[in-house]
Amino acid sequence: MTAVVFDPVAFKARYPEFAAVANATLGAFFTEAGLYLSNANNSPVRNLTRRAILLNMLTAHVAYIGGALSADGLPRPVGRLSQAGEGSVSAAFEGAPPGSAQWFQQSQYGAAFWQATSSLRGFRYVSRPTVY
Repeated sequence: MTAVVFDPVAFKARYPEFAAVANATLGAFFTEAGLYLSNANNSPVRNLTRRAILLNMLTAHVAYIGGALSADGLPRPVGRLSQAGEGSVSAAFEGAPPGSAQWFQQSQYGAAFWQATSSLRGFRYVSRPTVY
């Protein structure tokens, strides 16, 4: 088995909103996505096509959180908005640790990844076969 190689053309075809982002930047986001879903031989996702889809979802999520789609290119605040003001504008966010459900819910890409990988977060017991 081998690792999935990032394909910026396929990524931008699936996520055209990232067309203006440099391929090198997206490649770095793809590498970072590998921190959340292993791209190694021992990955829990054995099917390379499925792993590529999931890693691209993660790449889009990490890029979104990293500010790739914001007009100023600055990272977006992470967490749930807990307080907001109006006079001289203020906002407070509750932190969402990376890898948590709340962190993935920050974008449609992360939410899709979280749902698509629900089977990977469960416990599967495989009993030892018995010989009669």
